[in-house]
Amino acid sequence: MPPKKGGDGIKPPPIIGRFGTSLKIGVVGLPNVGKSTFFNVLTNSQASAENFPFCTIDPNESRVPVPDERFDFLCQYHKPASKIPAFLNVVDIAGLVKGAHNGQGLGNAFLSHISACDGIFHLTRVHGPHFENHCSKFFENAQKSSLVFMNLPTSFVHTTWISSSSTVPGTCAFEDDDITHVEGSVDPIRDIEIIHEELQLKDEEMIGPVIDKLEKVAVRGGDKKLKPEYDIMCKVKSWVIDQKKPVRFCHDWNDKEIEVLNKHLFLTSKPMVYLVNLSEKDYIRKKNKWLIKIKEWVDKYDPGALVIPFSGALELKLQELSAEERQKYLEANMTQSALPKIIKAGFAALQLEYFFTAGPDEVRAWTIRKGTKAPQAAGKIHTDFEKGFIMAEVMKYEDFKEEGSENAVKAAGKYRQQGRNYIVEDGDIIFFKFNTPQQPKKK
Repeated sequence: MPPKKGGDGIKPPPIIGRFGTSLKIGVVGLPNVGKSTFFNVLTNSQASAENFPFCTIDPNESRVPVPDERFDFLCQYHKPASKIPAFLNVVDIAGLVKGAHNGQGLGNAFLSHISACDGIFHLTRVHGPHFENHCSKFFENAQKSSLVFMNLPTSFVHTTWISSSSTVPGTCAFEDDDITHVEGSVDPIRDIEIIHEELQLKDEEMIGPVIDKLEKVAVRGGDKKLKPEYDIMCKVKSWVIDQKKPVRFCHDWNDKEIEVLNKHLFLTSKPMVYLVNLSEKDYIRKKNKWLIKIKEWVDKYDPGALVIPFSGALELKLQELSAEERQKYLEANMTQSALPKIIKAGFAALQLEYFFTAGPDEVRAWTIRKGTKAPQAAGKIHTDFEKGFIMAEVMKYEDFKEEGSENAVKAAGKYRQQGRNYIVEDGDIIFFKFNTPQQPKKK
């Protein structure tokens, strides 16, 4: 039976950003909003998380398995010798401050760390103490830790210290009585706007020199090959500088424009997932005065982006409990961890998905970009699979679970043979058929 032409003529939307599947999502926010604590509980690691701005200097990086009931079901069904889930690469980036684009704090270095990521977990905090009550304790702790001044705005230079070591041990989920805020008060809308402004201003700063260089070569120098790129960058300038809009908000970039944007990896082109760090009490009762305001702000200024509440304090507590104790605690408080939802949201924000190969030897989730066609998906397993691609035999996970076996799926007429133009869908269970490339004959 010839393979069916599933997906023929369907053109996936262009994706801004790096190509590939080893993409990273960075945890971004002001100092002391709980980034490192979140990173620690998310990755089950022990990155430094102290009550000092810029406790994190060099970005910490880890990967976390993507939770998926489909993967768990396939493993339970096949009982394979090897189980390999999909993974999300997460980077803990030091806190940005107002003026970072001008080098305030360690602004330029930190912004470059964001540039190296492909998406952003934008973390903000909606609980905390009055700032002035903690200065004396802050100074005392700072002096004990051999801390040094950084180049920061004078409005809070007296509280901006940085550890001479980037490996301070310990983890701290902030309680209302302990954690300082570099802006002097808790105002998540202001904090979100500071981050957006810094990313926007850095992009504006990047655009000028690029256009000047292209104008010199393409316009005054008469290089016709670079003239289209110059015109595209002028459009980018109009959008970002004149209209003050993030790159990702323009939904009609064409393929040529996407190519140019991908050369520069503008900070405002990166998708965001907003994470709201609540106290344990507010998270459990699902109530905080800032949540509605944050959702309204995101709907207005970043439409379509997700807002996910979580509690760093709760997640840290859960991590320290045994599995049985954790389950009892969650049931008693009628709540659940937000981490699985956050991981899935980050994975989706990077425009990633995966298909499964499944059998008694191995159940594996293979990560691909959305819109990937069958031959390229096969190439994730081995390049020979792509070169010699014949067809993809595809079962939908839902069909496999409903029917109970591969043979039952075939008997129900739900087992599909797909050709080169088939766009792989998230959760497909695939068996690839291919010709082995012939080895060149020895002379």
